[in-house]
Amino acid sequence: MDLSNYQKMDVFILFSCVNMKLRDEYTSLTDLCKSLDLDIDTLKDRLKQAGFEYDEAQNQFK
Repeated sequence: MDLSNYQKMDVFILFSCVNMKLRDEYTSLTDLCKSLDLDIDTLKDRLKQAGFEYDEAQNQFK
């Protein structure tokens, strides 16, 4: 899944895709954002607007 358009993507699809990538491919949100050239703060803010917060201990948004 291409996340380059994450700022316009449906937030629930974004939530699902990010969590899938965190589960299957990346050990942290920082690694995911660096690898995919995403702004971590913008991504977190986008998901926070929909009520999702990043849980570093579980490496997923809830």
